[in-house]
Amino acid sequence: MELGMIGLGRMGLNMATRLIRRGHSVAGTAKGAASLAMLKEAGGKPAASVADLVSFLAPPRLVWLMVPSGPTVDEVLSNLAPVLARGDLVVDGGNSNYHDSIRRGTELGAKRLGFLDAGTSGGIWGLENGYCLMVGGDEADFRRAEPVLRDLAPEGGYLHTGPVGSGHFAKMIHNGIEYGMLEAYGEGFEILERSPFGYDLALISRLWNRGSVVRSWLLELAETAFEKDPRLASIRGYVEDSGEGRWTVEEAIGLGVPAPVLTLSLLARFVSRQDESFSAKVVAALRNEFGGHAVKKTG
Repeated sequence: MELGMIGLGRMGLNMATRLIRRGHSVAGTAKGAASLAMLKEAGGKPAASVADLVSFLAPPRLVWLMVPSGPTVDEVLSNLAPVLARGDLVVDGGNSNYHDSIRRGTELGAKRLGFLDAGTSGGIWGLENGYCLMVGGDEADFRRAEPVLRDLAPEGGYLHTGPVGSGHFAKMIHNGIEYGMLEAYGEGFEILERSPFGYDLALISRLWNRGSVVRSWLLELAETAFEKDPRLASIRGYVEDSGEGRWTVEEAIGLGVPAPVLTLSLLARFVSRQDESFSAKVVAALRNEFGGHAVKKTG
């Protein structure tokens, strides 16, 4: 199948390469010349601009976006939509907010363009292992893109989740759950690391992946990380959030769903970015004032 890929970053380039290896014809465009060169080396067709990309594709076209969520997607669509033709199909495979996806689906639909929102999980390992794809949109559009979806995913690794917006909603919750899992592993391993037993954390990770109820791919990655750096001495404990965790918590509040674990896992990421917590200073000061408890002075 023929398609265009806009965005050739860590995931976009790997996705394009995976599709090329499975016999698809992929044209791609990106801001970086290095990414275009790597696409060409993989057997794809580099395009200097969105307009050039579209000119490489025969209608009806399929164009897949792998760009950062938010204004970047709207900017790309503002350049893409005018050079597409009725019946062309756009897939947003990034981590867009589902409200934005619903809006974009409506806007493109008014131009007689199809739209799918494809929540994509798999990270840098997707090239070899495949990507888990949660796809929202019209059934006919989904079926049209299915040859691409099938070859991007491992067996059973893609699903039509419902109308536009449902794909990115499912991916949002997926990432919220991921926050909670990561925090649980992080806290558990910190207790192990602080214990008096001198555990080999890589061996513990490996052990728990053999029949334990907490076994997972994340635990396999923990084993790899601890093998490289047994006490993670080279890594600062600073953790960003990419948006989906926040959106999950906001959605839980809006729906009246208690989600304390997911909420606290998000807040823990905020804590990780503080060199010094002002709230902790307030608590220390108050304990000193009401009970005369000792405080540690700066400097």
